[in-house]
Amino acid sequence: MLRYIVRRTVSAVVVVLGVVALTFLIARVVPGNPAASWIGPRATPAEIAVVSRQLGLNRPVPVQIWNYFRGIAGGNWGISIHTHRSVLSDIVSRLPASLELVISALIIAVVVGVALGLIAARWQGKTADHVIKALTVIAASMPVFWLALLMQWIFFQKLHWLPVAGEYSLSLTYTHPLHSITGIPVIDALLTGNWPVFGSAITHLILPAFVVSTYAMGVIARMVRASVLDVTSETHAQMLRTLGFSERSIINRFALRLAWSPVAQVVALVFAYSLVNTFLVEAVYNWPGLGSYATDSISSLDTPAIVGLTLFIAVLYVLLNLAVDIFQAVLDPRIRLT
Repeated sequence: MLRYIVRRTVSAVVVVLGVVALTFLIARVVPGNPAASWIGPRATPAEIAVVSRQLGLNRPVPVQIWNYFRGIAGGNWGISIHTHRSVLSDIVSRLPASLELVISALIIAVVVGVALGLIAARWQGKTADHVIKALTVIAASMPVFWLALLMQWIFFQKLHWLPVAGEYSLSLTYTHPLHSITGIPVIDALLTGNWPVFGSAITHLILPAFVVSTYAMGVIARMVRASVLDVTSETHAQMLRTLGFSERSIINRFALRLAWSPVAQVVALVFAYSLVNTFLVEAVYNWPGLGSYATDSISSLDTPAIVGLTLFIAVLYVLLNLAVDIFQAVLDPRIRLT
């Protein structure tokens, strides 16, 4: 097990180093002059030259590469052009809002997706199975921005049931100010007993979390169905049937446990995808997370911020894959031999 962990960790480090090198190359080929963007549209050549020296853009490429790697390792991910703050600090300050949305969406996706997958596997070939397969295909293929706008139109404009912008009502900022502990309003309101903000945060979270969860829900449901059917068709499942175990008991007590290994891998991959997928959803619902930060960075050609976000998502993706590999090796010792 230790050799497997070391081998997977080394592979992850190599991938991360490749991602860092790739982000540096992206920063070099993106059109535009970062120094000119830093100063503004009326920058003079002399001012651009001064800022280029300050940002280290006038140094040889090998020196820039070395400084870039050293800065990434030391937490210096550059300075955002449009906020003039550290890119890493900007990402950290915006990350809680995105994590709140993604984690809530994944909870919905896992609970609903696993339930739908089990129902489809239990009633394979029946009407319930066909309906669930159709719904999961629609959920996984529907454009997220279109679904976000559709949910706004139905639940806000037509039914007037749910709000559509922000993490909670801005009027509560003055009547019930929230003490920030984690940066996630739902958790902070719960910890401090701020029930008006807690209720408002829950209602504001429902629509964007559901929209983000749809893709993950469809993928998880189909993976659970396929994994459970694969396990129940094996020899040991047939032996359990001959011993008198019911189909429901075989699925719930035996098949689902063995099916968790591929499902866990899908959940981790979907988590990283959902974090990127929230960018469009955050733009529609005015959610103050990484998505709005990415939108502002792209519109202002903020190369350091764009590269920093790309690097952050890529590193997170690699780390999640490493965690899933170790988790799968714990569940199934055969994986350690690969």
